[in-house]
Order: sequence, then C-alpha cells, then structure tokens
Amino acid sequence: MRILFVEDDSRIVRDVTETLKSAGYIVDHESNGEDAWFRGDTEDYGAVVLDLGLPGMDGLTILKKWREANCLFPVLVLSARGSWSERVEGIDAGADDYLPKPFEMDELLARLRAIIRRSAGHANPTLVIGDIRLDPRQMRVTVKGVPKTLTPQEYRLLSYMMLHSDRVIPQQELAEHLQGDHEMRESNAVEVLVGRLRRKLGGGLIETRRGFGYAIINGHS
Repeated sequence: MRILFVEDDSRIVRDVTETLKSAGYIVDHESNGEDAWFRGDTEDYGAVVLDLGLPGMDGLTILKKWREANCLFPVLVLSARGSWSERVEGIDAGADDYLPKPFEMDELLARLRAIIRRSAGHANPTLVIGDIRLDPRQMRVTVKGVPKTLTPQEYRLLSYMMLHSDRVIPQQELAEHLQGDHEMRESNAVEVLVGRLRRKLGGGLIETRRGFGYAIINGHS
C-alpha cells in the first residue's frame, strides 16, 4: 500500500520512512505544503501521514482542501501542537486521527493500521477471508493455521485486496500500491503476482474479471 508522508524535519523523515518501509508500505515523501497538496489531489494513496507545520502551505489548509475535493484517503496528523483545542481543530478539518510529537514508532504504526482498516470498513485488526488470516501487526499470513511465506510484493498485494474484498480492483490501482515511484511498472507485474499467490494460497481466492481487474470474494472458503 502506498503512503504519502508529509514532513519537513529531516530526522523525522528518515526515522518514519524507515519504519513505514519496514512495515511493508510504499512511501512517497513531500516536505513542501504545495507539493503535498498536489500529490494527494492527483494520486491514489492508501493513507496520508501529515505534519501541520509545513513551508508553502500549512497542514490544516492542505487537509481542508483535500476534503473539499472529496479526497477520501484516511489522514493521520502529526504535530508538535499538542493542546486539546488544536487536536479538535485537526479532527474537524477532516483528520482521522491525531498523534502529538514526540511519539513512539509503534504507536504511529498502530494508529496508521487502525485508520486504514476503519476506512475500508474493517473493525477486526486481523483480516480473515475463509481459511486465510492476515495479521498486519506481525505481517503474517496463515492458511488453515499454517504459516505461508510471501515476498514483500505478494504480501502487499494480498493485504490490499483483503482490505478491499468484494470490490473489483483495477490492475492499474493494484500496480500503484505495489511499486514505488522510481520502479518500473511492467504491464504484467500484477498478473504474475496474482498467479504466484494463487499457487501459494489456493486457486479459488482471487477472481479475474476480464477487462475490469481482480477481486477477492469474502465468501471464499
């Protein structure tokens, strides 16, 4: 899943980016408010981690503009502004959660996982479809209780599709959440990954809808 991280403090950028990548996310970074607003307005993200104090355009303005433009991705606000009134202002502007600085990386990841699953309509932190269980906290996948070894891209594909089960997901959307900005997006990359997942997890899990994309059916067993 692609995450947009908006922050201008180089130390925080380094630490958070490393943490997010280790947790399996594809991370795009912007440090300028104007660039961040444009990126979120024109590209598809699974979530945004947004600092409020930015050059060019402040985070609250960016957030309000995104919501006015009907950008629906969940947003986790980071800010040194820790008073309750400022947190309320951030939530009222359209944030899904608010994490004051300084913060622990484990809490950042937990809050990010929570807003992502809530935005997709999931209450349970573990994704379950039929015999397949995916635990985002441990990045662990099991089938009938048996652990399965997946590559990072296979894991990202399965996680994204399970979050969005019962929806046909276009191939291009999947490709955008599997690979970073500077990686080649080969036309058959998703098809190859789907084939590998079918072999590892069972052929009936992922359905191909010709001309539309792929879908995981929640009634799979």
